[in-house]
Amino acid sequence: MKSEPGTWSWDQQIKNKKTQWNGVRNYQASNNLKAMRKGDECFFYHSVSERAIKGIVRVIKEYYPDPTDPKGRFGMVDVAYVKSLSDVTLDQIKEDPFFNDFSLVKQSRLSVMPVSLKQWRKIIKLSSL
Repeated sequence: MKSEPGTWSWDQQIKNKKTQWNGVRNYQASNNLKAMRKGDECFFYHSVSERAIKGIVRVIKEYYPDPTDPKGRFGMVDVAYVKSLSDVTLDQIKEDPFFNDFSLVKQSRLSVMPVSLKQWRKIIKLSSL
């Protein structure tokens, strides 16, 4: 899940613990939100200036209508802070051929994207270096 630090930052997520992940207006990203289930864990990624995975959040409420969407086409999920990670930057990810098919590399503008279990484990390992 990607957010610009000026819109919703990792520090805000830590402080507030929970948030509604709203404002998604891309159908592919919206479908990824719909696929999320309560208890699923997600990486929190700062886009634009930092371009780094900052930590992990957990889905605490599954997809429901987004009241900020005047046309009623899109929804949102609620997430809660789980833990911070040592930053894993987009440059680190792009340098590793393992991630050549990772959505963050292939579709970098997509705000909500899937992560395979193998990719998840590799990112966790990178955050531990």
